[in-house]
Amino acid sequence: MADQLYFTELLGLEVYDLKGRRIGRVEDAALVPLVDPVRVDRYLIRAGWAWLTVRHDQIQSFSLDGIRLRDELLTPYHDDEYMLRIARDLLDQQIIDVNGRKAVRVTDVTFELMKQGGGDVLWVLEVDVGMRSIVRRVLQGWVPPRWIRRLQAPIPPRSIRWEFCNIVEPDPQRRLRLNIDYRKLENLHPADLADIVEDLSPEERSAVIETLDSEVAADALSEVDPKMQVSILESLDTETAADIVEEMAPDEAADALSELEDETSEEILQEMEVEPKSDVTELLEYEEDTAGGLMNTEYVALDEGATVADAAAAVRANEDQMEVLNTIFLIDGEGRLTGAVPLGKLFIGGGETPLKELVSGTLLQVSAEAKQDRVTELFDKYNILTLPVVDADGKLAGAITADDIISVLRER
Repeated sequence: MADQLYFTELLGLEVYDLKGRRIGRVEDAALVPLVDPVRVDRYLIRAGWAWLTVRHDQIQSFSLDGIRLRDELLTPYHDDEYMLRIARDLLDQQIIDVNGRKAVRVTDVTFELMKQGGGDVLWVLEVDVGMRSIVRRVLQGWVPPRWIRRLQAPIPPRSIRWEFCNIVEPDPQRRLRLNIDYRKLENLHPADLADIVEDLSPEERSAVIETLDSEVAADALSEVDPKMQVSILESLDTETAADIVEEMAPDEAADALSELEDETSEEILQEMEVEPKSDVTELLEYEEDTAGGLMNTEYVALDEGATVADAAAAVRANEDQMEVLNTIFLIDGEGRLTGAVPLGKLFIGGGETPLKELVSGTLLQVSAEAKQDRVTELFDKYNILTLPVVDADGKLAGAITADDIISVLRER
């Protein structure tokens, strides 16, 4: 026999005693992760109406023709909370494939056949998630295993090695959650991470989000469908939800909270730190379809007498905004908007060059009460990347970026 065995081949194998008499058929196999996270510890055998347990050290040999025992002291099967049953807890469950950047469903398991203590033992080698394992599942019980191996040979295998999976104990609903090293998840692009989260079940989504760093979780949540955002935030405890919302951009946090029930939204706000809470609360006061409802309160604004050197220092101090920062706004002593300098122009002047000398063209701005249609019209007409938003007194209140407009147009 080959040095590998598939779980689909193990299921249904006949089990024989020392005299070659048939005892029953394999119905499931189980690991006990606290004892050994790799070795199959027990085999569940259906013998007539009864279920029996065979320990790993009671087996003499495995083959595609059956399992031979070297010890006949079998015991009735009793469930064990520390037991991870492959058919019940792992097969058809979703796991996260960080290399493929998506959630995948386990369709089979590959074991490595090894000798230990004079008998055969099975060690979990990998979980199978590709077409080859689907073929095995479809033909299981209809075609002899040796024929299936020949039929699957031309199909490229696709699997995830077991050592890349960190097993946690099954939850009370007997669902196993396999989590790939979460440091790898945190290194994914937020959009890829959001795709993974959207493919998971509601319970698994919450489990993933709770395990991630708050900043990473916030970036991923910002990319998730708004309705799913609501579902995830409602499933989290208030403190965890608040930690994540604090890390979101104020406009995105306000959008998410505005979709929640008022009571839930208020509970999350109460748990937030003062500064992010203030920014989000301010944005929640605006109607959703206005410039105020679209704008972000994270921007860089300097006194109109500032220099290029001042701007460079401000950019370094706001490194977390570098992906969206493209404009430096100028304000007077009262906070009124007086100018805007594209970030690229900072390379034109020397450190002592006044920023107001780099202001060019008409200063475009929009009132916080302006409707979305007016905002999108300005972006389209002037082909701009950022549009400042001012209040009734002309004071700078926030900024709208092209990304915000793209999101609006995509929702339409």
